Amino acid sequence: MVMGLGMHGLVWAPQIQGLSSSHRLLTFDNRGVGASETAQGEWCMADMAADALRVLDSAGWDSAHIVGVSMGGMIAQEIALSAPGRVRSLTLIATHAGGRTGWLPPFAGIIRFLEVNLLPAEERFGALSRLLYPADFLRVVDKDVLRSRMADQLGARVSAATRNKQLRAVMRHDTRSRLADLDLPALVVTSGQDGLVDPRRQLDLLVRIPGARHVSFERAGHGVIFQCAQVLNGHITRHVGEAEPILPAIQVHA
Repeated sequence: MVMGLGMHGLVWAPQIQGLSSSHRLLTFDNRGVGASETAQGEWCMADMAADALRVLDSAGWDSAHIVGVSMGGMIAQEIALSAPGRVRSLTLIATHAGGRTGWLPPFAGIIRFLEVNLLPAEERFGALSRLLYPADFLRVVDKDVLRSRMADQLGARVSAATRNKQLRAVMRHDTRSRLADLDLPALVVTSGQDGLVDPRRQLDLLVRIPGARHVSFERAGHGVIFQCAQVLNGHITRHVGEAEPILPAIQVHA
């Protein structure tokens, strides 16, 4: 499970809680985040995909179902393109294929992203909430649960250097011409009220990935993995299950 820009692997908590009783899950911090070491020079998605493959190696996993959200979905695309034999299935959540302007959020999202990164610490909770979730969800969500969620996301901020390197990697990301080469079970999850990744760019993945399945959360924002966790977890479980090979029955003769 590959996390997005500036976020720790623990932000997958809604999926860890919902899926770990029936699946083995592997989460980690991208380079420069949390306990993961950083790296000199500029970064690209291929670098972070290679990091993820080293995590698989360290865990002793030959292959895995790869799930990525936002920037993590961009990394997941590079994993599938560079090492298709290690990918059992691909799930891409609230992400895009890149391109010269493909990374640009809707205008309101740009403003809110700047607020999250520039406002005083005491105002970032509200700014991040408005960036990730639509107003109708914020009106009904349990405020204590949301505050706990925001603490996970804001509690251990990455350095400006890491954030800027990740941002530049997002701006250079472009898999558009290569996605047609993918030959694996793919699920594209789109969030119709996403203020950070333009929903039209998310839908573009369906055109480019052969045979990709689509799940749409029309009223969800960029924080769909929390906002729609239970239903999303069900779709991930179904997709992963359908991608597993069916083992032949074993006949035992007495």
